[in-house]
Amino acid sequence: MKTRLRKSLLAGLVAICTITGASALGYAATGTASSPLATEAVAAEEPPHVVEDLQHPDAERILAEKGISLHRGDGHIFFADCDGSPEQIQVWTRKSSEGKYCFQTNSTSGFLSVEVPEVFALQTEETAVHATLSAEGKTQELDLAKNDIKGVGEGVEGAPTVLLELRVTG
Repeated sequence: MKTRLRKSLLAGLVAICTITGASALGYAATGTASSPLATEAVAAEEPPHVVEDLQHPDAERILAEKGISLHRGDGHIFFADCDGSPEQIQVWTRKSSEGKYCFQTNSTSGFLSVEVPEVFALQTEETAVHATLSAEGKTQELDLAKNDIKGVGEGVEGAPTVLLELRVTG
């Protein structure tokens, strides 16, 4: 009887030692030790924190190349090559050698603060837009429905008009 009890206790002790040893090896293999070197290695692998400043990407390059200022936005309206996409807002201007600049939308809401000089028309396809413009120090608000085009400024007595903001409204 004593021999049987000793064998059972010994088997239990061996099992506990095996489990403890395997756990220690697994812990060491994951590299989650609390040493400063391990913590620094993990921290170095993490991507940097992103701070959204609402600035348009490539704003400086676009200003230098196109002569238009892209100030702030929420990322749902952005400057793009005019490719006929139905999600584009076309801004017709005398400033562009192509006659227009295009802004791509990727949502049913969004805003972009800009300065596009010498604008004479705005055109939409599948996106309704609210635009803020300025001429001779006076601000003008303009709503465009989907599939709409509206002339602004530069009429018989119209002054050169600057587009200040675009807002997608649907």
